[in-house]
Amino acid sequence: MLLFQPPTTTVVNSIDRYYHEFLEILPRIALGIFVIIAGVLIAQLITNIYKRRILKKANDPLMARFLAQAIKIILILISIMIALEVAGLSRIAAGILTAAGGAAIILGFAFQDIGKNFLAGIILAFNRPFRINDTIKIDTMFGKVKALNFRYTHIKTTDGRDIYIPNSDVLTKPVENYTADGFFRLEFVVGIGYENDIEKAKLLIRQVLANNKNIIQDEAHESFVIEDELAASTINLKVFFWINTIDYRVTSSVLRGLVIKEVKEALAINGFNLPADITELKLYSTEEDIPLKLRKDPRDLLENNK
Repeated sequence: MLLFQPPTTTVVNSIDRYYHEFLEILPRIALGIFVIIAGVLIAQLITNIYKRRILKKANDPLMARFLAQAIKIILILISIMIALEVAGLSRIAAGILTAAGGAAIILGFAFQDIGKNFLAGIILAFNRPFRINDTIKIDTMFGKVKALNFRYTHIKTTDGRDIYIPNSDVLTKPVENYTADGFFRLEFVVGIGYENDIEKAKLLIRQVLANNKNIIQDEAHESFVIEDELAASTINLKVFFWINTIDYRVTSSVLRGLVIKEVKEALAINGFNLPADITELKLYSTEEDIPLKLRKDPRDLLENNK
């Protein structure tokens, strides 16, 4: 014979049953929380040890920092899954993995740019055209590489701006590396007069380049001077020389300016003319003459009146 129980009694019994079940699994939940906290602390400890010992000896600090971030995230995720298993919530763990797979597909469509940048960051970590402190140019952005993160590449421009470029742009757009092998060629143009000896001017410029210790002097990176243009008032000579580009900002700007100054002074001391542009005015037979009026010097007028 079934006894009818009031709804209030049923609710109280259910709450009592769930309460006792909660008390039974409470120690396991506390242990799971402890596992998560311990996992986060261990992940931070391992990451710090990795940074202190590996980064100092790493030939590629950019890759080392990227891997440190990846190791920390992976260890934290592992600790969370272990904690769920310890707490007796293995079904929840499996459900989380299943939901994560489905959510990844949904979020993949919703956040395509974030996904592209994340995957591009992983690819760049293992295969990229630059290292830390390399000077690069991506599209119109020019600067020194400071960091590679999961979503963006951090570069610092020569005028002090910090630019964060999405990794997808770094991966798909052309990257110009100015310091990949430590060598870069600079050039400038100097004009001498038509009456000057071209070969003597070229020899003098090569001597200036050879005497500069900051210019690379070897067969693979030879400095040279060529005739570039017959301009209106000058014969333009183009000067080429190689520099070390560990610090592109200093070598490309400061050193280039010093070399131009030394070349100019050497040509002037040795009697070479450095004429400015001359404008030639021609009157053809079909055109009228330009009326000119000479202005007398006031001092001449005073002399005539005496």
